[in-house]
Amino acid sequence: MQNTATPTHCPYCALQCGMNLTATPDGTVEVSERADFPVNRGALCGKGRTAPAVLSSRVRLTSPLVRSEGTLVPASWDEALDRIAEGLSRTRTEHGPDACGVFGGGGLTNEKAYTLGKFARVVLGTSQIDYNGRFCMSSAAAAGIKAFGLDRGLPFPLEDIPKTGCVILVGSNLAETMPPSLRFFNELRENGGTLIVIDPRRTKTAEQADLHLAPRPGTDLALALGLLHLVVAEGRVDEEYIAERTSGWEETRAAAMAHWPEYVERITGVSVPQLRETVRMFCEPESAMVLTARGPEQQSKGTDTVGAWINLCLATGRAGRPLSGYGCLTGQGNGQGGREHGQKADQLPGYRKLDDPAARRHVAEVWGVDPDSLPGPGRSAYELLDALGSDIKSLLLMASNPVVSAPRAAHIEERIRSLDFLAVCDVVLSETAALADVVLPVTQWAEETGTMTNLEGRVLLRKQAITPPEGIRSDLEVMHELAARLGVEKGFPTDPEEVFEELRRASAGGPADYSGITYRRLAEENGVFWPCPAADGQDDAADSADASLDARAGDDPAQEQDDDLAAAVHPGTPRLFLDRFATPDGRARFVPVSHRAIAEEPDAEYPVLLTTGRVVAQYQSGAQTRRVDELNAAAPGPFVELHPRLAERLGAAEGDPVAVVSRRGRAVAPARITTTIRPDTVFMPFHWAGEGRANTLTNPALDPTSRMPEFKACAVRLEAVEG
Repeated sequence: MQNTATPTHCPYCALQCGMNLTATPDGTVEVSERADFPVNRGALCGKGRTAPAVLSSRVRLTSPLVRSEGTLVPASWDEALDRIAEGLSRTRTEHGPDACGVFGGGGLTNEKAYTLGKFARVVLGTSQIDYNGRFCMSSAAAAGIKAFGLDRGLPFPLEDIPKTGCVILVGSNLAETMPPSLRFFNELRENGGTLIVIDPRRTKTAEQADLHLAPRPGTDLALALGLLHLVVAEGRVDEEYIAERTSGWEETRAAAMAHWPEYVERITGVSVPQLRETVRMFCEPESAMVLTARGPEQQSKGTDTVGAWINLCLATGRAGRPLSGYGCLTGQGNGQGGREHGQKADQLPGYRKLDDPAARRHVAEVWGVDPDSLPGPGRSAYELLDALGSDIKSLLLMASNPVVSAPRAAHIEERIRSLDFLAVCDVVLSETAALADVVLPVTQWAEETGTMTNLEGRVLLRKQAITPPEGIRSDLEVMHELAARLGVEKGFPTDPEEVFEELRRASAGGPADYSGITYRRLAEENGVFWPCPAADGQDDAADSADASLDARAGDDPAQEQDDDLAAAVHPGTPRLFLDRFATPDGRARFVPVSHRAIAEEPDAEYPVLLTTGRVVAQYQSGAQTRRVDELNAAAPGPFVELHPRLAERLGAAEGDPVAVVSRRGRAVAPARITTTIRPDTVFMPFHWAGEGRANTLTNPALDPTSRMPEFKACAVRLEAVEG
């Protein structure tokens, strides 16, 4: 272990906050402030401060496990890897390559996500690969590509937010999900800007807003259309911008005009005066932004919903201009990079499309394989999970816990149990890992080096700070060993920098071009924003400069080589679209959309709407945070948040057990009674397994474009629980 502080990044959300880690003589790891990183300037939430707790052997896996007579028991690495290779090989032989599924995670480094996609397509030959990031921001990605030709969570750095005039924050509770980011919005208001929060709950974030709109869950699309209607009716359209930089306005304008304010008020529950005030606050400043998160995105119409908010930005000239634009607040640590480099069902590294012949040729050349050998696009995340045990017989799963996180979770648990073979690589024994035939303990954030891409599109180097415990291997080592056992001896290096060098070549020329980014740059800079293509001579200059490092003592030759490198390096792209959009003609595209109902509206049998989300002390499926004592003390278990009027009708008091029942199942949790939620809506956090599992209830209805499930709105009824 090292005794000096290592600058690195938090293992949790997409802020990827900077922190310093120090290994102490007693074997623990201490977190300290890292003020030089611009995203958090040293600030950390409780999850970041307590992150080293999961490094403890008390909570993490320390040995491979194999199932013997129904029980997971310790085994050697060779036995565990042989079992996985045999299981996958048997499935391929008996049922074909597409009977092998691969499911990844938005917390994997870029190197591991890249290698996992390559492993699926080159070693297994399967098209059946996707990842839990599909549940994160796929709707925003789809809408961004339609409108701008490119998707990157934020097309500008977070530091631009305090300098704009107004921000509309749609369906995000940053005060609990990304607490260090809230300071940008506080600074916005201190600078005279305004914050509008749209959320059916009066969250801690909404309490900070100048205006809070509380629409009925699932009506964000109608709300955005109503605002655009008012922009047109009140003469606030930027006609010059539309003519110069967009296409498709007339059809979009016509669709918006069908959503007059009183009609939108009936749908959303947001009053006409609030709609008008929102338009005034958004349009009067010289600059403004719209930021969306899971609220509008996790719907069966999420792509259209985000598209409507983008249309509002385009109609008012608030995209592709300084301090203005649309952005998506990515949730998972590497939700952005995780899909850019190949673990999404339809994508190859560099954000290339799998069904594009030129993209296939480029990547196949880097991989040294025949383009025709690469399988085509596969199923999306939920569809892949739903096919387990039927079309898909074996599954290799990394860094995900779908038993808790997937919609219609009880059904997905049944599908996982029906597999012929399941192998899981994880840090802890999650609820999903507990069902596996083989579980491999792998290194985690502080024990390995790798790159992550945060919500700004900033590629970061997360450095190894400590040595992993004996008997722990990295996911890269796992894939190297499995590839060799399955007949592919080369092409799966275990050194993350070597993998990144290959990723650079594979991404070169693609929409998410990392070819100009090197580990050396990342070690010296606070991240590099993609796209960052390699300039002519960059690699030659870099090699020359690296060769001179040992001799550097202020002599002129070494300095000249560094100057050559600096001249060759692309600076990265912190701000997208200022000159043109990433479409063939350089224009942003309006996409006309119209309101439609959620997939499952309330009725007499299920009269209440359920929406789900997170709490500040837990993260995602809770597989890691539920093992941290301090976090469990702050958020010990699930709850049902409901309005006093709803509680009175049910006869429930604070803390009473309440059953929430949907067409998919039943969950029970204590009542939390509050006036900060709509009377027609209940809220449950989704971090827990067992009888309080919120995703037992949620609806897997899919967006037709993004294939995002409708986590954010489904019909339920409430029942009192005796005792």
